[in-house]
Amino acid sequence: MTQIIEIRSADDPRDVIHRACQLLAEGHLVAFPTETSYVAAASSLSEIGTSKLRSMSAGAAVLALKSPHEAHDYVSKMPASAHKLTRRAWPGPLTIEFESSDLDGLFHSLPLTTQQLLAGDRSAVAFRVPAHDAILHVQRLSPAPLVITADRDTSKQLPRTAAEVSRMFGDAIALVIDDGPCRYAEPTTTVRFRGDKWELIHQGMISARNLDRLISEIYLFVCTGNTCRSPMAEGLFRRRLAERLKCHDDDLMDRGFAVLSAGLSAGAGGQASTEAIATLEADGIDLRNHESQPVTERLLIQADHILTMTRNHQQVILNEFPELASRVRMLSAERHDVSDPFGGSRREYDDCKAEIERHIMKLIDDLAPNE
Repeated sequence: MTQIIEIRSADDPRDVIHRACQLLAEGHLVAFPTETSYVAAASSLSEIGTSKLRSMSAGAAVLALKSPHEAHDYVSKMPASAHKLTRRAWPGPLTIEFESSDLDGLFHSLPLTTQQLLAGDRSAVAFRVPAHDAILHVQRLSPAPLVITADRDTSKQLPRTAAEVSRMFGDAIALVIDDGPCRYAEPTTTVRFRGDKWELIHQGMISARNLDRLISEIYLFVCTGNTCRSPMAEGLFRRRLAERLKCHDDDLMDRGFAVLSAGLSAGAGGQASTEAIATLEADGIDLRNHESQPVTERLLIQADHILTMTRNHQQVILNEFPELASRVRMLSAERHDVSDPFGGSRREYDDCKAEIERHIMKLIDDLAPNE
């Protein structure tokens, strides 16, 4: 008989997580909430568990990873656009399929029954990082990923509650972890990669336009307080790049570019300095709606190009995140610090703006040369 446990009211939620790990290791199926639906899960190392899952899922299954980084253990030569999606959309409502022929590494060390279940008759394998603490906690304690039921079958209503998933799968499930109704009322979006090209297989939570935006090149300008230098760099880069591409500033995202700024010591929601606003206003660039934000790990992970105002800014980031070395550099190609005009005169702000613009035009010349 299926056991349903409300994890939030459990005496010790950790016991529920450990119980789920034990059942999965023994070849049982466990149902978990995700952000889109409840899913049935088996250990990818258990032939008994994956066989049970195959009999009740019509062959549609997904390999649930615990983090975006884990995807590279299965697809070592991942296309750049796929890598961006894993960094920016996971954990979240996105399923990514790769051609079976593109899989390597740990995939071929999984039991044959697991490989067959995942590949099915589609010649592609689906991956996902669900955004729910319960399943993520179990994955971190498990020796291998979980195999879960897919949620893209529109022929039947997806289970949004513990009661619904229990009715759907019956006694085939040993344990249902109940955390109330799922957050969303739509399935995941599914995309499939064939080499460097991708196509939308099923649109769910993430629209096709938002997928394009997730694959855009993100430029992040970094200073100290995110009120002077980096907002000016953001505004100037956005305007000059739009001019070079012959489009409006607001159309850059649709052209594949996102432009942001942040500060290593910034608070959230602060305005640009009065002098910075006035300095760029002369060029028709409006910083009045700028809101400062601190540099965060997630922001750094998502950015493709991290451009710092000084050598010290660059070093502070690299000291904490050395793995970002290929993406962090100073705005100045000559590695000259851009001096901080904060508290200075309008003349100092004008000089700072001219220096930033000089560096930015070199960047744009490399990115989009004049025709």
